[in-house]
Amino acid sequence: MELITYLARMDLFDGLTQDELLQLNHVTPLEIRSKGSMVVSPYMSPKVLYIVKSGKVRLYKLTEEGKELTLDILGAGHLFGELSSFHTSADMFAVTMEDSIICEIDVQQFRKIVSEKPMLALKYIELVTARLKEVEELLGYMAYGSVRQRLLFLLHKLAIKFTSNSQMMHEWVTLEIELTHQELASMTGSIRETVTPIINQLVSEGILRKEGIRKPYSIHLNRLQTALSVVSL
Repeated sequence: MELITYLARMDLFDGLTQDELLQLNHVTPLEIRSKGSMVVSPYMSPKVLYIVKSGKVRLYKLTEEGKELTLDILGAGHLFGELSSFHTSADMFAVTMEDSIICEIDVQQFRKIVSEKPMLALKYIELVTARLKEVEELLGYMAYGSVRQRLLFLLHKLAIKFTSNSQMMHEWVTLEIELTHQELASMTGSIRETVTPIINQLVSEGILRKEGIRKPYSIHLNRLQTALSVVSL
């Protein structure tokens, strides 16, 4: 898919004229990033707004203990970079979880379009506000919740974000992202030895299931929501 067509299909850029999309197209280079590539870190000075065209990107920060605290996982169509300055400190990292194609939009060009398009500015604010709410909720679980609570919250968030609309109509939904116990542990500020028995418990409770070693998890969304509501903050 050509980049201009891709941008036109994003909710954020809905309403832009063909000429405005062409302007973005000229200043939006594509870059292929292999799995594990660092896209943003506190040691870089990002002057661009990033868009995930394909793949997955994990946003995280380091706790005082040196553990990785996942702030968000982004898929195709999601934005990060300059956006982060609205809701996180300068110590944010962004790393690809799989081979990904990342678009870069010049911040000055984007701000110019935003200043000329009030509706685009409102959509941008809504996006930032929603991300802020998610991060605040996550930090609440990290501060006061058990590892089980953090894991349930994370799985629920991933189920909503990485499940197709057609799948949401079924009893079981399959995550469109593969995660190891170690990755789940890192995302919840825990260790694999703690997360593994909790995963096994969720499987025995009929909340999770996995068809094979290299297969993604399937989630019984209703049971997950019920378990999450029992331990909600």
